[in-house]
Amino acid sequence: MDSSPTLSLLRSRPWRDYELLDTGDGCKLERFGSHIFARPEVQAMWSRTLPAKDWASADATFQPTNEENGGHWTFRKKELDRWEMNYVLPGGASLRFWAMTTSGRHLGVFPEAAPQWDLIAGCLKDARRDSPHILNLFGYTGLATLAAASAGARVTHVDASRKSLNWARENQVLSGLDKKPVRWIVDDALKFVEREGRRGARYDGIILDPPKFGRGPKGEIWEAYNSLPHLLRSLRAILSNTPLFVILTIYAIKTSAIHIAEALQEVTRDLHGSIQMGELVASETSSGRLLSQAVFARWTST
Repeated sequence: MDSSPTLSLLRSRPWRDYELLDTGDGCKLERFGSHIFARPEVQAMWSRTLPAKDWASADATFQPTNEENGGHWTFRKKELDRWEMNYVLPGGASLRFWAMTTSGRHLGVFPEAAPQWDLIAGCLKDARRDSPHILNLFGYTGLATLAAASAGARVTHVDASRKSLNWARENQVLSGLDKKPVRWIVDDALKFVEREGRRGARYDGIILDPPKFGRGPKGEIWEAYNSLPHLLRSLRAILSNTPLFVILTIYAIKTSAIHIAEALQEVTRDLHGSIQMGELVASETSSGRLLSQAVFARWTST
């Protein structure tokens, strides 16, 4: 490690298809494409800026229950079909993807993660390597995978949900990247990494976006506080001799960026590079207030 971790607030560049319109009173109001949604946001402990009529005009509102992540959508007119969205990376590559309401409160994309997509594509372009191999664990609907593929990488995308993986493959086709070398795997992240280590597989970059709790395809239990340290220790065996980056983003877990940066240092302590840590934030268009959405730590080579 070349230096101590630096602390940063990362916010995405303005993009056409997403806006955080307003927050407050435990909710957030967002535009995804041409649709407006109101969703719970417990960290919005302040008052709303926009008038009530703006919130009432949302196309859909997620009504939570007392169960963690429980609830349902209510639609102002009719239930929405899926719709297309677009994000343009700094180099000009276009990530096109499908968004839709799900049984939870999510819509298939985490817009505040866009700075990570930018970094992935930028590191790969700057490295000028021939087909670096990237591993995306807990890959969900594949935006980070497609950012890497668009920059010339071979990508292995792992997720425990076949539904999410199929969604990601549809996004690959929609983005015009279906000819790019992406290996799609439904598996438990920890079991996959351990198996890759035994096989002698090596990766030039690793992306992790683990949930707080989850189950693998064969019922394997994932619990972040217990499972993540084991997974991070296993990652060191599958990093190449000259890796480009390791990116860890965590949602819905009460931890500090400092803590996950310290954990990441165990993976990268003998490598030449630096760790950046902090929060992924979104900026309201109504008032400019910042809303923290996740903590992250990322190592990049020097």
